[in-house]
Amino acid sequence: MCGISGHFSFDASFEIDEALLKKMNNAQSHRGPDDQGYHIGAGVGLGHRRLSIIDLSGGHQPIYNQDGSVAIVFNGEIFNHHEIADELKAKGYLFKTHSDTETIVHAWDEWGVDCVHHLRGMFAFIIWDNNKKELFVARDRLGIKPLHYSLLLDNTVVFGSELKVLRQHPLCPKNLSHEAIEDYLTFGYVPDPKTIFNDVFKLESGHYLHLKQGDNNHTIKPVQYWDLPWQNAPELSIQDLENELIDKLKHVVNIRMEAEVPLGSFLSGGVDSGAIVAMMSQINQAQNKDAVTTCSIGFDVPDFNETEFAKLVADRYQTDHHVETVNHEDFDLIDKLTDLYDEPYSDSSALPTYRVCELARKHVTVALSGDGGDELFAGYRRYKLHLAEQKVRDKIPELIRKPIFGVLGKLYPKLDWAPQYLRAKTTFQSLAMSSSQAYLNSMSKLRSDERKQLYSDSFKSRLNGYSSEQVFERYLAGKHFDDKLKEAQYLDYKTWVPGDIHTKVDRASMAHGLEVRVPIFDHLFVEWAFRAPSSENLKQGEGKVIFKKLLEPHVPNDNLYRKKMGFSIPLAQWLRGPLKEKMQHLLASTAIADTQIFAMDKLTNMVNEHLSGKSDHSAALWTLMMLGQFIEKEQLHSAKEECVA
Repeated sequence: MCGISGHFSFDASFEIDEALLKKMNNAQSHRGPDDQGYHIGAGVGLGHRRLSIIDLSGGHQPIYNQDGSVAIVFNGEIFNHHEIADELKAKGYLFKTHSDTETIVHAWDEWGVDCVHHLRGMFAFIIWDNNKKELFVARDRLGIKPLHYSLLLDNTVVFGSELKVLRQHPLCPKNLSHEAIEDYLTFGYVPDPKTIFNDVFKLESGHYLHLKQGDNNHTIKPVQYWDLPWQNAPELSIQDLENELIDKLKHVVNIRMEAEVPLGSFLSGGVDSGAIVAMMSQINQAQNKDAVTTCSIGFDVPDFNETEFAKLVADRYQTDHHVETVNHEDFDLIDKLTDLYDEPYSDSSALPTYRVCELARKHVTVALSGDGGDELFAGYRRYKLHLAEQKVRDKIPELIRKPIFGVLGKLYPKLDWAPQYLRAKTTFQSLAMSSSQAYLNSMSKLRSDERKQLYSDSFKSRLNGYSSEQVFERYLAGKHFDDKLKEAQYLDYKTWVPGDIHTKVDRASMAHGLEVRVPIFDHLFVEWAFRAPSSENLKQGEGKVIFKKLLEPHVPNDNLYRKKMGFSIPLAQWLRGPLKEKMQHLLASTAIADTQIFAMDKLTNMVNEHLSGKSDHSAALWTLMMLGQFIEKEQLHSAKEECVA
C-alpha cells in the first residue's frame, strides 16, 4: 500500500522538474513511510512512496521490466499475482522479485492495455513504456484505491494518489467547481469523476487512461474496462447460494491474508466484520496458525457502543482482541478531516474510522475490513424504504401520482419532532418522482428543495441549470432495471462505494500507514453475489436475509439479528451542545459569505430551527459545516500563497 505520483508531457522535449516531482510525492509521505523512489525520463516523471507489505527487500519502486524500458509505480495489492506470475514465467518472462508490482509490468509487456483484465485486487498504477512512448494509468474496478489527475495549462498532466499531491504544482487549478458543490451538498462527498476543483478529476473506478507522447490533440479520455453486470443475468438459485456463498467468502478472505508483516482485522460487532473474523479464524485454525488479531473501538455513550457484541465474536474465536474507548466528544479530529480528505467530506463516521485505524496500527500493518456487505446484500434501511415506496409508484400511474404527491410534498411540513409515521414529507416528494430520482432524494444530505431554498440567486445562475440528479442520469443512460432494488444498489456502487466508503477508509488508514483490505469488495465475488435474487436479500423488511442465514453456523445470533447500530456519532446532540459555537461560527463566517453560494439569512434560519429543537437538521448542518471549514482553510491557504509570492 503506497502513494504514487506522476508528471507527463505529450512533448518528449519537456524537462521534468525533479525537485517539484519530489515535492509532490512527499506531500503523501504518510501513505508510504518506508521508502521512496523516482523515474525521470524524457517528458515523464514517476514518484512512489512505499508502505512495505510484500517482498520487503525486493519491492522498491519504480520497478522495471527485463530490459528496463517499462517502469511502473503502483498502489495496492494484486491478490492473484502468484497465478499471473506462473503464467508469465511459462511464457518465458524472468522475475527479479517476488512482488506483485513486477507482475503488472510483465503483464503489460504481454497483454498491453488488456493487462487490467487479468488483475484481481485493489490498485491504482502508472506505467511508462519508453519504447512505445505510452503512459498507461489504471484504477481498480470498484474504486478501492484512489487516483487524481489534471491537464495543466502547459499541456502536461499531473497525477497523484491524493489531491494534495497535485496541489503542490503551481499550475494546478484552484477554482472551486460549482457543480461539485451542488453534488457535495447532495451526496456528502464529491462523486467521481469530479473533484471540488474545476479541471481536476478522479479517475473513475473500472477505468484507465492511455496517453501517447507526440499526440498533438492533448486530450484525456478515460476508457471504461469494467462495469458491474447490470443486465438481467441469470439469477442464482437458493441452492447455488447455500452451496457456494460461504466457500466463496472464505476464498476471498484467504487470498487477502498474504503479508510479510502483522495482519489482523477490524471487529465492530456487526454482521460483516463478524463474518470476516470468522473466516480468518477458521483459515488460521486449519493451518495451525496463531489467533487472529482483532481491533474494536467503543464509545463512552451506551447507545453508540458496540464493543460487547464485538466481544461475542472475539470470545468465540479466541482472537487476540484489542479495544479502546473513545470519548464521544472527540472533537480534535474535526479540524484534521479537511486536511485528510483534501475536499469537503461529510460522513461523520470518518471520526471513529480514523480512531480504529489508529488503534489497529499499534498492533498490525494490514487489517481486513467487513465493508461491502450492506451494499451487496441490501443491508441498508434505505433499501427497504425505497422498495416500499416503489410498490406505491408501481400501483399508481405517473399522470396521477406526480401531481398529487408533488403538491403534498410541497405543502407537508418537515416534522422531525413527530413520530416516524407522521414524518411523510420526504416520502410524498419521492412518490412524485421516478425511482432513481426518489432514491437520490431519500439519501440526500440536503434534498433538492432544501438546496434551492438555501442557494443565493447568483449561485443558482452560476449552476446554469445543473442539478446533481444528472449524476444518476449519467450512470443510468442506456440502462433499464426491472428490479429497482438492483438499480439502487448499482447506483451505490457507482457513487457511494468509491466516493464515500473507500475514500473514508483509504484516507483514514493511510494517515496511519495501515493497509486495509476489503474481501467483500472482491470484484468476482461481487459479480457472483449481485445475481442473488432481491427477494432473498430483502424479505419482510429485513436486509441481508440469505447472508445472515448462511452465517448462522459461523457468527453468534446476537450479532446477526440485533438492531443495526452503524459506526456513527451523536451529531444532533453535538450540534446543539459542544459544537454549537463552532457551527455558528463556520456557517456565519466571512469565508462562507464571500463565496455567495448561500442566502445567508436562510442559512441562519436552518441553524436556529435545529438549535430550538423545531427540526433535526443535523445531517445537513454537519455537511454545511464541513464545507464551511474547507472554504475557510482554502482562503487561509490562498492568503499564505499570496504572501509568499
